[in-house]
Amino acid sequence: MRRLVNAFSLVLLLSSVGCFQQSASPPAATDQANSGVTAEDATPRETLNKTTQNVLDLEKAMAEGATLASTKVEVADPLTQSAAAYRTSVGKLGAMAVHQAIQIRNAQSIDDPKPLKYEQFMAEIIRKGEPDGIQLAMLPYYQEYAWDFAEQKLVVVEFLARKAERRKELDNN
Repeated sequence: MRRLVNAFSLVLLLSSVGCFQQSASPPAATDQANSGVTAEDATPRETLNKTTQNVLDLEKAMAEGATLASTKVEVADPLTQSAAAYRTSVGKLGAMAVHQAIQIRNAQSIDDPKPLKYEQFMAEIIRKGEPDGIQLAMLPYYQEYAWDFAEQKLVVVEFLARKAERRKELDNN
């Protein structure tokens, strides 16, 4: 029985070797955006059981090279599928918490609810630094939360330049 388990483990290990191959180099546009990324930006951070109240303005984040993160779990690799599902889920749960807080704010408003600008959103919904403020789950180093004024919702953005810088650091080591 032990031989069977060892043989099966070996087959799994050998079949997963292809999962760790690096993808092709990123497009040239990413290389241009890479110039402003520091080593600190590309350093992984702890995410489990960590929270943040850091939310960027979507327009500014997009100007700095961010792209909207996918809300799908598109990983076929079973080794990283759980991490992808976690990352996607916490982003969606954060957006749901913010949406609920906005609904409560709008229900309590005497005036017609007006669209929240970034500064209002941070002060009234996130309440950064206050004990009853919204605590969002920490995202990986290459992702951040952002406030989409046009859609009036919280989104997750990805900084591809941070990923490229991290990949470059790993290749140099």
